[in-house]
Amino acid sequence: MKPLPGDLSALAAGGKAALARVLSALESAPEDPTLAALLDAAAAAPKGVVLGLTGPPGVGKSTLTNAFIARMRVRGETVAVIAVDPSSRRSGGALLGDRTRIETDPEDTGVFVRSMAARRRLGGLADLTFPAAVLMRALFDRVIVETVGVGQSETEIADCADLVVFCAQPGSGDALQFMKAGVMEVPDVVLVTKGDMGPVARRAAADVRGALSLSVEDGVLPSVAIVSSQTGEGLDAALDLISDLANTRAASGDFNRKRQAQARSWAESRLVESYGIVGLAAIQSQLTCIDESFTAIARLATPAREAIQRIVKNL
Repeated sequence: MKPLPGDLSALAAGGKAALARVLSALESAPEDPTLAALLDAAAAAPKGVVLGLTGPPGVGKSTLTNAFIARMRVRGETVAVIAVDPSSRRSGGALLGDRTRIETDPEDTGVFVRSMAARRRLGGLADLTFPAAVLMRALFDRVIVETVGVGQSETEIADCADLVVFCAQPGSGDALQFMKAGVMEVPDVVLVTKGDMGPVARRAAADVRGALSLSVEDGVLPSVAIVSSQTGEGLDAALDLISDLANTRAASGDFNRKRQAQARSWAESRLVESYGIVGLAAIQSQLTCIDESFTAIARLATPAREAIQRIVKNL
């Protein structure tokens, strides 16, 4: 395999092929110092906004992603997509169900789509979704993270995205059902899909607004809109809504604070998965610079593994 790009400029100049190599390295060589330095550089230079698109199976996330890509490109925005798929029991890889629904022009350098297998993760994301999103947001104007179809309590997307867009299905339940869903605590925008269903979609929007009015504690209700990927109804208005909200949050400094918290959360999660809660407690004091969390983890990985191996060997 060709060597990894040494910096963001080289990564951008290398186009889709270079980005694909770096994303493959995330899986095969996550502790590579060059990769860690590239991730830290990307974390320090965010260009775009990460949109987390989540919702139950069958709600139309992939179809909506497809429609959003087309409109974003018309607007002159570059777009990257991380489609998190269920995992194959045989290979452990992504089943590619979402990826095959997303239609893009291979020659369009302004669009990049990557599938990731959720594997053992149950929160709708894959292990490497966050670092992949960090890389992509340094290169693209918009990054869409489409989760695996989630149920009532999966809220991991809030630890990855700048803005969370929850997709609600018409006819899927009344206000009480929405109130029961813990995932309703995290969206910044709620889009009722399949707006071409007419009255059923409008009823679902009313139910969502009712549920949000009872579950939101700070008094700031997420916006609710109706869209249809089939007819195009509401799509441009939804993108305008998302752009305005992103601009407001960025100007207030909210994105910077949120991204720092996400970096720490990911670093701690990664360490717990690798070395357990006791290992995290022993190592945590060395994570002094969250701005370089990827380099810190890569640097600590080898000595931590060797220490654990010595302990286990002596048991």
